[in-house]
Amino acid sequence: MSKLIEDRKLQLNRRAFLSKASTGIGVAALSSILGGCHLFNASDTNILTQNSNLGGILDVPHIAPKAKRVIYLFQSGGPSQLELFDYKPLLNKLRGQDLPESVRKGQRLTGMTSGQNEFPLVGSQFDFSQHGVNGTWMSNLMPYTSKIVDELCIIKSMHTEAINHDPAITFFQTGSQQPGRPSMGSWLSYGMGSMNEDLPTFTVLLSRGTGRKFGQPLYSRLWGNGFLHSLHQGVQFRSSKDPVLYLQNPEGVDASSRRRMLDHLAELNQKQLEEFGDPEISSRIAQYEMAYRMQTSVPEVMDISNEPDYIYQMYGPDSMKPGSFAANCLLARRLAEKDVRFIQLYHMGWDQHENLPTQIQGQAKDVDQASAALIMDLKQRGMLDDTLVIWGGEFGRTNYSQGTLTAKNYGRDHHPRCFTIFMAGGGVKPGMVYGETDDFGYNIIKDPVHVHDFQATLLHLLGVNHEQLTYKYQGRRFRLTDVHGHVIKDLIA
Repeated sequence: MSKLIEDRKLQLNRRAFLSKASTGIGVAALSSILGGCHLFNASDTNILTQNSNLGGILDVPHIAPKAKRVIYLFQSGGPSQLELFDYKPLLNKLRGQDLPESVRKGQRLTGMTSGQNEFPLVGSQFDFSQHGVNGTWMSNLMPYTSKIVDELCIIKSMHTEAINHDPAITFFQTGSQQPGRPSMGSWLSYGMGSMNEDLPTFTVLLSRGTGRKFGQPLYSRLWGNGFLHSLHQGVQFRSSKDPVLYLQNPEGVDASSRRRMLDHLAELNQKQLEEFGDPEISSRIAQYEMAYRMQTSVPEVMDISNEPDYIYQMYGPDSMKPGSFAANCLLARRLAEKDVRFIQLYHMGWDQHENLPTQIQGQAKDVDQASAALIMDLKQRGMLDDTLVIWGGEFGRTNYSQGTLTAKNYGRDHHPRCFTIFMAGGGVKPGMVYGETDDFGYNIIKDPVHVHDFQATLLHLLGVNHEQLTYKYQGRRFRLTDVHGHVIKDLIA
């Protein structure tokens, strides 16, 4: 037995050994459960001198931050920019004509349309009109969002390399098309830490739309911590009786019993940490303590019964339906009020390969009122200035019909070459449209924005230099933006 223990003592990775020897990580871990901000990374040799107001790897922000927190309304499946934001009347004039090769330029297609002999152009069946001070074109599918267009920073020139859902969503969320990297929220937890020790730094809410209800699934690895410590993973809040799984005490266990159990468990984990130096043990200690505090904080933030009637009316009738996009938007505002750093909403159902005119009407109705209400609710509370709201999916849709084009029906395939997202608050310029696509809505002709550019800009707004927030893993320094990306300064107020 003694030989086994000695062997295990030798099973320290270099980072854990240096961290233990140079900073006394055991003391730091224990102090984190006695009080103060709990989010730290054991690989940081500066762990004992970190700014307690941040609690992450950064002592101070790299640059003056404009935003404190992010609410990311991710529209999973790829919303059609041509039906919602990018007005292209030429497509209606050329309806049914084949997409010119001079426009397509041999670009990659998915396996769902690559076998088509023709690519019939099709414009939107829905009207567009101009709104706001600058006369921004918006679809009548988004009447509530149209009313707040002067608050929005609309990017029409997003582009990505990924052409299928899984790699495309993974790319947006983690900076890589391959699974295994930390999510955006995990990077911010690692870098900036927590602003509220009673709630997770990174929370996730899911909803299913009325468009293509059983379309592309989502995977928990999208909000995973990757190679970062498990302390930084996203915590999913559910609409069920138990918002966070395994949080409540088992039957017959009261709060005082749970407290005693955690104290003894912390002592055992502390001894393990001192003995073997595994940094993950410190994360485990902090997670148990967080779970204990969340038993009180989570039910409080999830209880929307005390919201006034005008708020329910503002977010729409679905705001009283647990698990709906509208209810999740309302919860996002409540989490933002509690200073949760990164609040991720996923809304499924945007993958309209067929029957698009019918499906997208319901899907847009799911999100339009609540998205606009969230932005205006934050503004009326004085929170929009330091809260960055993001709305968008993983790619756009083609300007030609997938399958047969009929007088009243069509579908659209995936299109990574150009699509639209919008942002509000958090230091971005309001009332702005950035980037431009050609008259066919197929290629970008002005101010392209790559996914890594978007990620770099987001981090910049939060005070982080995307090239300097790194983590060494398997001999390489990783970052959210991988090996390229630049801040789009024209978007910043």
